[in-house]
Parts: sequence; C-alpha cells; structure tokens
Amino acid sequence: MKIVAQRYARALADVALAQRNAGQLKRELAGFANLLEESSELRNFLASPAVGREHKHSVIRKLAERMGLAPATRNFLLVLVDGRRAAMLREIQMAFEAELLARMNAAEAYVTSARELSAAEQASITQALTRRTGRTVRAHYGVDPELIGGAVARVGSTIYDGSVRAQLNRMREHMTRE
Repeated sequence: MKIVAQRYARALADVALAQRNAGQLKRELAGFANLLEESSELRNFLASPAVGREHKHSVIRKLAERMGLAPATRNFLLVLVDGRRAAMLREIQMAFEAELLARMNAAEAYVTSARELSAAEQASITQALTRRTGRTVRAHYGVDPELIGGAVARVGSTIYDGSVRAQLNRMREHMTRE
C-alpha cells in the first residue's frame, strides 16, 4: 500500500508545485484527514460500495465548500473516492508531506534538549543540521530533563545524539575496552 500512497502523493505534489500552493494543499489535506479519522460515519459512508459515486461526490463537494478547500484539494479527494482510496488518506497525506520536503530539498528535524533552548541556541542547532544534511532544515524543539544535558536531533531516520547521557555511555564503553 505504501507504493500506492506514494504514487498519489507524487501526483498531488506535481499539482501543488505547479499551482504554487503546496502549503495550502498540505494544510487542507491534513484537515480533511483529521475529519475522516474523527468521523466513523464519514469513513463508512465513503467506504460503502452501496453508496453511489455521485452521492459520494456530492458529499465531498459540500464538505469541501464548508471547509473552504481549494479546487485542487477537492478534486484530489474526488479522485481518491473514485479509486476507493479514501481509507488511505492519512498515509497519502504523510507521503505527500515527505514528497514536498524532498522536492524542496528540505527536512524536518525534531530536537530534544535537557532544558529550554534560547532562540540563538535553536538557530545555531538549525544551522548545524542544515550544514550536516545539506538540506534546509525546519526544526521542532522539545525538552526532556532526563537527558541530563546536551541535545538529541532526529532528521528522518538519522539521529544525532549530543546528550550528556550518550557521551557518558561512550566514555564507559571506551574505558571498559581498555
């Protein structure tokens, strides 16, 4: 199913970048995915083979109008319904966001530190991650006092561990080897 989600995500990314409204489509798709997750009635309605295509389209159009969705988002949702892929919306949405990041040579970083970091420290870490990855980094910061000190950054599947705990573990390993 991941391949199918990526195929839909690539197609939507093509449209979003051509229309220069990637941010809007990203927000709208996430909003509709949230709505679909929250409403079992809507999920069941869209998944039901007993409900006709035109009736499903009518409901999607009405929801799109109420939510103020762009025509591209609305049309994409109609395509998903026609392809019986509405249940995959969250997976497609996540693949779409990853596709946009890749095409824009950007990356999301999740940084956890032992204490709240100042704006200057955050900027310094973001710059270091940008240099390290060769991509524009958008960092999200959090606090975990159990780190003792330092920070841990995750960019994609790569983890940069500069925490005091990790340094102490490396020192312990080094000392036990000698």
